[in-house]
Amino acid sequence: MKESQPILETYQLEDLTLKNRVIMAPMTRNRADNKDRAPTDLHVEYYKQRSGAGLIITEGSQISERAVGYINTPGIYTEAQTEGWKKVTKAVHEEGGKIFIQLWHCGSMSHPKFHDGDKPLAPSAVNPNEKSYTPDGFEDTVEPKAMTLVEIKETVQEFKKAAQKAKEAGFDGVEIHSSNGYLIHQFFNKNSNTRTDEYGGSIQNRARFFFEVLDAINEVWDETKIGLRLNPSLHGIFGITATEETIPTFDYIVEKLNAYKLAYLHLSEPFTDVSKVDFLVSEIAKHYRPIYKGTLMINGGFDHDKGNKVIKDGHADLVAYAKLFISNPDLPNRFEKNAELAKWNEDTFYTPGAKGYTDYPKLKEEPVNK
Repeated sequence: MKESQPILETYQLEDLTLKNRVIMAPMTRNRADNKDRAPTDLHVEYYKQRSGAGLIITEGSQISERAVGYINTPGIYTEAQTEGWKKVTKAVHEEGGKIFIQLWHCGSMSHPKFHDGDKPLAPSAVNPNEKSYTPDGFEDTVEPKAMTLVEIKETVQEFKKAAQKAKEAGFDGVEIHSSNGYLIHQFFNKNSNTRTDEYGGSIQNRARFFFEVLDAINEVWDETKIGLRLNPSLHGIFGITATEETIPTFDYIVEKLNAYKLAYLHLSEPFTDVSKVDFLVSEIAKHYRPIYKGTLMINGGFDHDKGNKVIKDGHADLVAYAKLFISNPDLPNRFEKNAELAKWNEDTFYTPGAKGYTDYPKLKEEPVNK
């Protein structure tokens, strides 16, 4: 008798039935190499191939021109972009798939080349000292411009307008990218947010922008169609240096999220070894499962066995896979058959064109013996 696989069981997200718990994580792929930064037929094919996922979460998509931080990444703030995404959602739905779009603002993780020479916007004028992928290759980030109160309010509205465009494009829901060192995460962190107004200082103040964004999107989407992503123990990369207040900040945020009936909370296990950092958490799913009462999605370094185990142990409900979905477009099918998994090619993660994007084959179906 075949051992049951919790990861292949269906899951109910309110009125959305996910056919399995194998989630396609959001991944930047830099294929929107056109003046509109719009999805193309290549995106349609890419996402269609991966429609066997319980849920697809698209690559981060900018909410406005000011949100851009990398070359050839799609947006969701113009008609051309909305039309491009419409073709994607149609193709995924025709294959029986479900798809959310990730709403993204890079904040200081950007470069003046994307903003007509102006500095990118951020909570404070703190250079993340990272690299931005510009038309001229990877370049050093700069000291950003600290957002005015007016710019903060405008950005909240940009998130809301992008959420409206996502609805027009036919998505099943949206994920707020509040993770990985981008704008919202920059507000959370004491080192990147040195403000002294109502958006800085205390934990509650540093979380304020995030909850304003969530509430604004909730005016467009029912909260059961809103997911969000957090990376509590991010440290030493993406411009974020954690502090003693980092975990208390995320504990506060996650606890407060229990007042909402969200689609899911998408958490990342640490990207680096934080076991020797005594004020950070090494096992994110285990730490936040008792705190968060809703659907918990976990991401970060999971394979087939670890995915089944984290669900079986009750530490998560859904598991998001990234690189495995790049090279295995039919990943749930391979899990079901315990088939060999194809290796990915990192050289083509961020390059234009079909190579390393839509040319990974699915499993050959074996003929049925009659």
